[in-house]
Amino acid sequence: MTPDTSLTESFEQQRPRLLAVAHRILGSRADAEDAVQEAWLRVSRQEAGSIDNVAGWLTTVVGRICIDMLRSRSSRPEVTAAADIPDLVVTEDVDTPEDTAVLADSVGLAMLVVLGSLRPDERLAFVLHDMFAVPFAEIGQILDRSGDAAKMLASRARRKVQDVPPPAGDRRRRQEQREVVDAFLAAARDGDFDALLRVLDPDVRWQRYTAAGMTVGTGSEAIVDAVRRGQGTRVLARRVAVNGEPGILAWGPTGCPLSLMACTVEAGRLVGIVSIVDPRRLARMSLPEPPADD
Repeated sequence: MTPDTSLTESFEQQRPRLLAVAHRILGSRADAEDAVQEAWLRVSRQEAGSIDNVAGWLTTVVGRICIDMLRSRSSRPEVTAAADIPDLVVTEDVDTPEDTAVLADSVGLAMLVVLGSLRPDERLAFVLHDMFAVPFAEIGQILDRSGDAAKMLASRARRKVQDVPPPAGDRRRRQEQREVVDAFLAAARDGDFDALLRVLDPDVRWQRYTAAGMTVGTGSEAIVDAVRRGQGTRVLARRVAVNGEPGILAWGPTGCPLSLMACTVEAGRLVGIVSIVDPRRLARMSLPEPPADD
């Protein structure tokens, strides 16, 4: 069956918004594209003129597809472990129109991490209402619940994300973040552990994704110990942008990426670090090249 031309045009007009909705619910660009493609297949089976509110209908369809995907992850531990790794956009950390365009649709890392800890129904309710202003009555229909129940889910999710620092929306704040990350890099290179402690929040949260899984630690001493163990190795590290905020990318002697650190900065200190040290994950990512002159 060939879908109605006007319905096809409406879908294409809505596609960017549907991708943004699915990306924020699922935390993965690839999964979001799969969800929107599935929505298109459902559109293609509709009779011409059978949908009064195309935008609302498509949001409902994509929402239901996304909640099914989230619930499937929860029931399959091997899928959940992989899906919980944040979807990261890594670029050179410079202020150019091109970089701004690349990062325009990226989701702040701290928000991605917290969203990943929410229950599927909480995550969908929060994203649809707080990020896309979808009424609770419509969200309730997606979840097969009442509008009041959907409102409670969003409220519960909101409490969990209320302490997430806002993304670096202005140049001044972003420059302050860069200075903190640069100070961390300089202290690590010089083996200045007192300087490291000054730039790290005492309760900094360190989330590491390795080939064996994910670990979470709290406290600056663990990070200082890791830097101490790495002293004397031939590792090149420099600042990059991770989801629009300063981070650190490190390469080994052969030029292969060893680790990616996404940094959350508040009040002049590192309060959160998400590290990816899984070689297979790093090999699949689009990453900047190491400096040619180092």
